Amino acid sequence: MVQLWAGVDAGKTHHHCVVIDADGARLYSQRIANDESALLDLIADVASLAGGLGDEVTWATDLNHGGAALLIALLAAHDQRLLYIPGRTVHHASKTYRGDGKTDAKDALVIADQARMRRDLQPLRAGDEVSVDLRILTSRRADKAIDRVRAINRLRAQLLEYFPALEQAFDYSRSKAALMLLTRYRTPEALRRAGESRVHAWLKKQGARSSARVAEKAIAAAKSQYTVVPAQRVGEMMAATLAQDVLDLEHELADLDALISTRVFDHRHTSILLSMPGFGPVLSAEFLGATGGDMTAFDGADRLASVAGLAPVPRDSGRISGNNHRPRRYDRRLLRVFYLAAMSSLKSNPPSRTYYDRKRAEGKSHTQAIICLARRRLNVLWAMLRDETPYVSAAVSALPRAA
Repeated sequence: MVQLWAGVDAGKTHHHCVVIDADGARLYSQRIANDESALLDLIADVASLAGGLGDEVTWATDLNHGGAALLIALLAAHDQRLLYIPGRTVHHASKTYRGDGKTDAKDALVIADQARMRRDLQPLRAGDEVSVDLRILTSRRADKAIDRVRAINRLRAQLLEYFPALEQAFDYSRSKAALMLLTRYRTPEALRRAGESRVHAWLKKQGARSSARVAEKAIAAAKSQYTVVPAQRVGEMMAATLAQDVLDLEHELADLDALISTRVFDHRHTSILLSMPGFGPVLSAEFLGATGGDMTAFDGADRLASVAGLAPVPRDSGRISGNNHRPRRYDRRLLRVFYLAAMSSLKSNPPSRTYYDRKRAEGKSHTQAIICLARRRLNVLWAMLRDETPYVSAAVSALPRAA
């Protein structure tokens, strides 16, 4: 049976679609607006073309969310087969085609042609509603966490310019009381004039923890510097603004964590994920958001490990064999989930600690041992989701040793 392939180079406001036949001949090339009516017309045109020839259509796109979300939803609603080709793959593949130019039409043709020739592409699934919500929420949380780290780094750099003793006194990524302190007392003179008891009373009134210790350390820092640095007048204003920014970001993160913790329990896999040591509501939500909540998208545990960057990649040549390296292309969100879950499991799961200690005794570094543990735990998690069975500690110890 003859088949057609439709490649879509997805964009924010417009897409470009190219349809080819089994010989690679271009049958259709059109730029389409990214709105529902235009996309429905596109699907109808391609379906008419396929119906007129008695063919089947396989769609392919270089985006799996974002600007292509509406197109993906419409194709799923019309029971169309859709493949996903990463943009990086399209970029490298386009170099093997004639011409050095780059256009949307050429990219769409490359996408369609790669879908025609390759057999290793995975069907793209839109994901269930809960997983999509979790992906959006966890992505937002990741952005806010990055903003918080950036704001803290800027705050410390600002304090170093006029009050280095106060910058060294606290870990501003952990001490909320120290951030509150900077919203009112930011200079050596202000701290000395207020005194330890007044600073302590004000922090306690704000509900800060360890207010007495923070006040003591702040006054000690103030007594170590009597010189007024030229950057102090403007620097203290910037420090107050940055400290308030960090506090606001922490409130936003807390609100997002509450939303995630509520929404994640609407997914059928959540109870299984939470039974695994090291997985909390946020990491479970990140896992579901990254995988779409559908394990059938992966052939097995090895495929999931490859996507997560936990499967070594051989680089053998000639007489050299067993030359394994970490992969370059993988889903960094999934790797982060398994890495952090493995780190957390060391505190609460004796089998994980035993396996980690054995890897360290074999001469592996901390990071290598954690990655080995994450790979071992991935096998367990895959079996749990496949069999819809919660975690049982004895199952870990019964697993064979990883190669």
